[in-house]
Amino acid sequence: MATVLSVSASPSATSRTARLLRHLDARLTAQGHHVIPLDVRTLPAEALLGADLDHPEVVRAAELFAQADGVVVGTPVYKAAYSGLLKALLDVLPQEALGGKTVLPLATGGSTAHVLAVDYALRPVLSSMGALHILPGWFVLDRHITVRGDGSTAVEPGTDATLGRLVDQFSAALRPTAPLAAVG
Repeated sequence: MATVLSVSASPSATSRTARLLRHLDARLTAQGHHVIPLDVRTLPAEALLGADLDHPEVVRAAELFAQADGVVVGTPVYKAAYSGLLKALLDVLPQEALGGKTVLPLATGGSTAHVLAVDYALRPVLSSMGALHILPGWFVLDRHITVRGDGSTAVEPGTDATLGRLVDQFSAALRPTAPLAAVG
């Protein structure tokens, strides 16, 4: 099927955002997609903040975006916007890094006061980077993502059902369509 880049833009090693993405990655993998996880926090800060476009890890990240058919972007919301870590990554990528791609934006946060960050902060930058199709984004409250005793991730059932429908829509949007017949 398609190659999906799953980008976690949380600076935290114990990130609920990353846990949520890996939970959704499993669903995409079960649907036959090849999912590549990218935790932005593992990229060298000096390369991101210094806009070192030739740094091997920045080059590798840009290549991952180029190879992907679709991108799932997950970010925690801080101060009513996506993470600075995501901003630093997006700033070093080529302007059309999302050109022709289907994108699913997701955000996590502690309060519903940040729910509009997906549409008013994240969506415009994704659009400016050439995304072909940006699905409706979704905001998930931190308290709806928990860690089970065995270390696995649990998502509140209602939230999980909604996310399942979004992932299914994303998956369907990744399927190639038949070429249009010539008119004429």
